[in-house]
Amino acid sequence: MTRNILIVAGDGIGPEVMGEVERVIGWYNDNRGFDAKIENELVGGCCYDAHGVAVTDATVEKARRADAVMLGAVGGPKWDNVPYEGRPEAGLLRLRKDLELFANLRPALCFAALADASSLKREIVEGLDIMIVRELTGGVYFGEPKEITDLGNGERRGVDTQVYTTSEIRRIAEVAFDLAKKRGNRVMSVEKRNVMKSGVLWYEEVIKLHKEKFSDVKLEHMLADNCAMQLVRNPKQFDVIVTDNLFGDVLSDIASMLTGSLGMLPSASLGARDANGKACAMYEPVHGSAPDIAGTGAANPIASILSFAMALRYTFELGADADLLEKAVDTVLANGLRTGDIMQPGMKKVGTKEMGDAILAALAKLNG
Repeated sequence: MTRNILIVAGDGIGPEVMGEVERVIGWYNDNRGFDAKIENELVGGCCYDAHGVAVTDATVEKARRADAVMLGAVGGPKWDNVPYEGRPEAGLLRLRKDLELFANLRPALCFAALADASSLKREIVEGLDIMIVRELTGGVYFGEPKEITDLGNGERRGVDTQVYTTSEIRRIAEVAFDLAKKRGNRVMSVEKRNVMKSGVLWYEEVIKLHKEKFSDVKLEHMLADNCAMQLVRNPKQFDVIVTDNLFGDVLSDIASMLTGSLGMLPSASLGARDANGKACAMYEPVHGSAPDIAGTGAANPIASILSFAMALRYTFELGADADLLEKAVDTVLANGLRTGDIMQPGMKKVGTKEMGDAILAALAKLNG
């Protein structure tokens, strides 16, 4: 059965890193019987330039029909002054919302070869393996009212509304508990129940779900500010962290830097399965569009390539193929190849294509 993958490379370094992903998909087609068909569409600033919107209705519909969407990155200073509704990030938010991608999975995994690239001591991060599960379609980013109003006399007021319902909390917590059962069997639920009513609801509903369906998983609770501190102090205490949209955004970026570089980290955004068992899914690197190095061939493609590994694992249920790709990345890093963002003394600096070449060569060798 042919698999359909939609690539929306986006802006900045997006097309460069997605180019390497296309090469990896091609390798899997040729060597592992993957049989994927690729389509390419615009999203972000490039789409605004071409169509006056950050993503077109046609692209959203293609994304809905695809088995998986691979996103590069969106945004850049070129579009700082476009209307709010036309900003590049609006395309990303619309894809998440229209595809109902409510669960964002962000692993923070420290490869042994990069333990010294972290700003923290090796003993703090070596062996780090955290999964942050972030609710993606609710909370303060989508709550209404969301507005800036003129109060007169030079005063203005900005309002963003934090809103969560029982069903939104339960479905994201269920994803976290299911993941934990395949990992270390521990979930840390994170909110701010001491000052936020939505945090109180989150806390209570996670406890109810745990008692009803997941009492065999260890559940703990932590306030978001303390979690931020603990991620830097003792990150290996965590297995799966589940939290809301805003705190998940902040905490996953903190966790990403424990590993040494944003250029190393993938993510998955997953929807619920329909009656036919199909779930929309989008995979993307955590890093941004990095317009300062766009077009120079210096970007690190590893986060995007590892995002494809997540697609193999979570959408296509090809765990062995995902393991193979992750092992190839680990092998290349252990052999001392580095892009500029993860460069270390004594290592060999390579560009985007050279890193892709090395990963393809490692795949071929590991595949026998």
